[in-house]
This record gives sequence, C-alpha cells and structure tokens, in this order.
Amino acid sequence: MAEKLYIEALREGLREEMLRDENVFIIGEDVGLYGGAFGVTKGLFQEFGENRIIDTPISEAAIAGAAVGAALCGMRPVAEIMFFDFFTIAMDQLVNQGAKNRYMFGGKAKVPMVIRGPMGCGTGAAAQHSQSFPAVFAHFPGLKVVMPSTPYDVKGLIKSAIRDNNPVVFVEHKLLYWTKGEVPEGDYTVPIGKADVKRDGKDITIVAGSIMVRRALEAAQKLEEDGIDVEVVDIRSLKPLDLRTVVSSVKKTGRVLIVEDDPISYGWGAEIAAGIAGSEAFDYLDAPIKRLAGLDIPIPYNPNLEKHAVPQVPNIIEAVREVLR
Repeated sequence: MAEKLYIEALREGLREEMLRDENVFIIGEDVGLYGGAFGVTKGLFQEFGENRIIDTPISEAAIAGAAVGAALCGMRPVAEIMFFDFFTIAMDQLVNQGAKNRYMFGGKAKVPMVIRGPMGCGTGAAAQHSQSFPAVFAHFPGLKVVMPSTPYDVKGLIKSAIRDNNPVVFVEHKLLYWTKGEVPEGDYTVPIGKADVKRDGKDITIVAGSIMVRRALEAAQKLEEDGIDVEVVDIRSLKPLDLRTVVSSVKKTGRVLIVEDDPISYGWGAEIAAGIAGSEAFDYLDAPIKRLAGLDIPIPYNPNLEKHAVPQVPNIIEAVREVLR
C-alpha cells in the first residue's frame, strides 16, 4: 500500500471510475480548470475535457437537477457542491425528485448519481460555510448517505457510490482532506452500509463518523496511557446503517459513547442510541448510553468559539471517563 492524502485518494477513485465507465462525468462550480474549490478535481479537466468535467453557473439547484436528469437517462453523474451547507439549495431536486423516482416508476427508472461536498467547521469559514448535517439526508427514503473518515475508505466508497443505482450523498469533512493513510494500488471498493472497527478494545465503545473517528482514535490513544482500553467503531455509512456491528461491539464492552459532528438535537447519534436500546445489547450495558455532539448554535467565526462548538479530543476523553465512573 502507498500512503496518500485523503484528497488524493478521492481524486484517484474519481479518475479510475471515469476511465472504467464513459458514462461517469463530474459537474459543479469551478470543477474544471480551477480544479474544485478544495482541489479535489485538480488535473481531471486536462485529462477528460470539458464534456466530462463540466463547469456550471452558481446554482446548486441547477447542478442537482442536471445530475438527476442525466442519471435518469443512463449517465452516472458526480455532482460537486462547493460547500455542504448549500445542499439546502438543492433539496427539491435531490429529495423530491432524485430520491423518489425509482420508487415512483416501480423500479424501472434508476437514479445512479453521487452528490458530494465538504462539510464541517475548523477552517474559520463561519456560520454559512461550516455546518454538518448529514443526518438530514438519512431521514429521506431513497437516499444513501456515506461519510468516509480515511483515505482508504474515501477511495473505496466513492467507487461504490458511483456504481450504485441509487442517489448517494457523499460527505467529506474539510479537515480530512489533508490527512494521510494507506491506500491499495488499483481497483477496490468499500461496501456501502458496512461499519468498520477502527480500534479493538474491551472497556468502552466509541461510535463515531467522519472527522470524529480521528478524534476518537486520538482520545483512545491518550486514554490507553491510563489503562483504559477503547474500541472505536466507524459507522462509515449513515444510510443504510450497520447497527449489527455497533451492537456486537457494545455487547463486548458494556459501555458506549456516541460522538458526532452535527448539532445534538435530532442527530444521527440518537438513532444509534435508540437502536442499541432496542437491541440485545441493552442487557449488556453497565452504564447509560452517552452522546457527545455539536452545540445547538450556528458555527461561530471566532476560532476559539468555533472549537467549542463541536467535540474536540479533550471532550471525548472527559466523556469516556464519565461513562466509566
């Protein structure tokens, strides 16, 4: 395996799928010569040309609508939204059209599209460019939602998402783009709907997603110095959700902390908590289920307040100690 940046692994996955299938194309704002706002599509325009790397006007509604229409006609579009916050502008096309068409046509129509973009805070981008709300899309039948945390997962999942015959919301945290990890050479996929145990442990389970997986692993490493053995489960996919892996881990450890980037009210952590409480893992719990999530506030511009708005490594360590008391 080679060590690569998250953004490099993502770009590699996109490129390989475009080489594999001529129906795959990328559409979005500044994805062409500029290479994308965060550089994800850098170099692809020069290789594939303007017919497959398509720059659009500043209209997320148009981007999503064009992707839905192209997918219904047999293409496999990958639509880039410059900031995850602006998925809200594409809600009608994505939620009322793309998510519903396969069902409404009795399975005869397919909508094989990916809509992807960077979410999250930590870059000083303030309230309108820093939000995390993937759970919103997991609420709607017909959409799949994935949120890879490692270079290995982002390449394997973007390939699976492009090959899927349903619309997939593909969530990338901005702070993950420049993280490194091992990535196999050549073609491979990571299944959508399968969680991954990123670290084995016996004292407590941390269930996390996206950037919080990295923070959970860092917290686990620090807690190990005090003899606390933490298991970290990366959900990887919000919809479909692999509750079986979570339940198996909780049965083993007897304690669980759920860590998410979203605001805590109605977040995906509540869905996992309900799943644990309604499963056989409930009888194995030695402490109440605990959730740690973002505050119910718009993301502040001030860097110190911004850090306070979402869980950091010290918050995770403190929460683990609380569950273990």
